[in-house]
Amino acid sequence: MVRVAKDGKRSMKSLGVSVNPIYWDFSKNTPKKNCPNRAMLMQLISQTLIEYQAKVIEVKAKGEAATISSIMEEKENGISHVTVEDFLTSHIQQLRDNGKVGNSYAYLNLRTTLHNFYGKKLNFLFNAVDVSFCNKFEAWMRKNQFEDTTMHYYFRTLRATYNKAVEAKCVDREKNPFIEYKLSRFSTKTKKRALSKESVKKILKMDCSDMCEKARLAHDVFSFSYYCGGISLVDVANLTPDNIIDGRLIYERQKTHGMINLVMLEEAKAIIEKYATYQKYAGYLFPILDNRVHITPMQKFNRVRKLCRQINKELHTIADKLKIKEDVTTYVARHSFATVLKKSGVNIGIISQALGHQDIKTTQIYLSKFDDEQVDSAMQNLL
Repeated sequence: MVRVAKDGKRSMKSLGVSVNPIYWDFSKNTPKKNCPNRAMLMQLISQTLIEYQAKVIEVKAKGEAATISSIMEEKENGISHVTVEDFLTSHIQQLRDNGKVGNSYAYLNLRTTLHNFYGKKLNFLFNAVDVSFCNKFEAWMRKNQFEDTTMHYYFRTLRATYNKAVEAKCVDREKNPFIEYKLSRFSTKTKKRALSKESVKKILKMDCSDMCEKARLAHDVFSFSYYCGGISLVDVANLTPDNIIDGRLIYERQKTHGMINLVMLEEAKAIIEKYATYQKYAGYLFPILDNRVHITPMQKFNRVRKLCRQINKELHTIADKLKIKEDVTTYVARHSFATVLKKSGVNIGIISQALGHQDIKTTQIYLSKFDDEQVDSAMQNLL
């Protein structure tokens, strides 16, 4: 057996040769001198050691981290024998190392769901992920009453994983099951999330002075998002004073890295001014992140996710007090922003730019870019 160990973990692989225990020196891990065919066995061991040492050098030469899976993998006709389990685990870690913590959770959720479906670790190669596998995975999810939108989410992530495996030469491109297995079979229509203009105004005009600090923050975040182009919570959390330039809000979206440039309404400026003291010592516009505490991407991600739950809980309370029947969350502010402008007759292309959409398959595939003055004028329809 050849054994590769790293960071307290190890993996073993048979060389396809066996030796009677009486001829094996267990202290030196070599055949004894009286072992039949000792010369041949020693040559096999030597060649194997050279081969695996060369793999370590090759991986390091590419600037990649040497892992057990990268050293133990075999190739046949140029295809690496990496299991789906190892590939997903490696990709999740790579995303986190690159600061893409949020994106890593999509693949982590896929791996967990596949574990539940398969019943154990995914110790099979990508060529096992065929149309039959997809059909069985879909049938299992339907049996467990997964929504179509959820199934679409998992299969979209599985398809992305498969495509990355093709790029990494872990499977032949021609074997791609998603050429035949179409994701269009799933209904991706979601429930209406936008509020009416009247409901939005109720929230904006609500006096929260006698409510708890979390409720006031929830109200401010919802209002600020609505006033500022439907900015998402993660983008609100990452705003700093440097994002305000000459009365404009200029920032890079965390999700798509697209740049957003919007005029700041007076109502949005008033919200920012409430947290002027916090901004001086914490470095952020809103009391969500603190540059003295939340340093790593993982710390920031966990903080935003935790506060998102708390803020949405407070928004539900606010909706109940205002007798608003629709579900009210931070994301509803984004949908409401777009819907109110659309119903006001604003061109959908301008709305798309204000939202920072990057999907060329939807609105921006046929729209030209609008200048800042057009977007600024459109913002006046919010109130």
